Amino acid sequence: MSNNRPAEGEPPAEDGRRLRSERNRQKIVEAMLELVHEGNYDPSVAQIAERAEVGLRTVFRHFDDVDSLYREIATRMEARILPEVGKPLNAEAWPDRVKELLARRSRVFDEIMPVRICARVRRFRSEFLLEQHKRFVAQETAGLALALPPEVLENESLRMAFDVALSFDTWRRLRLDQSLSRAKAMSALDTLLDALIASA
Repeated sequence: MSNNRPAEGEPPAEDGRRLRSERNRQKIVEAMLELVHEGNYDPSVAQIAERAEVGLRTVFRHFDDVDSLYREIATRMEARILPEVGKPLNAEAWPDRVKELLARRSRVFDEIMPVRICARVRRFRSEFLLEQHKRFVAQETAGLALALPPEVLENESLRMAFDVALSFDTWRRLRLDQSLSRAKAMSALDTLLDALIASA
């Protein structure tokens, strides 16, 4: 009688398949992120499969379409950054809180910039990515309540001016379109925020 039990120290066959499947899924996600961070903001499934060293069928076994892959990456990104974004600010005076919010957002924006640009490229072809973009912008605006006092939040023009100054799009323009270093981008926004704070 044959003995199909695994050798001592080896996982059961079903567990082995599950581990391989999870490793392949992880490789696919990491391949997508690598390509995006290298500047390929709209990689094809074939490019993702080649980078992950898996077949196209393996990619589609784990992800029904590219949207579902973006959804996985977005979920991971949000899990990493939301705890940082939602933390209370430490400064007591509201102008100092605004500067603290800028410092925090600049770190987060630099981290997520490649993925956000990738999503921007595809969002008008994807209902999910379009909705995610709207949610991201709404979260940015809602986050102003961490720093701004009620009298500024109630002044629509001033609130929206702070919203633009502290937005991802403004940070992307300075860092990517203007090719500014992080220090120079921070200096430009410090000057802008000082003007807004003085007008409040």
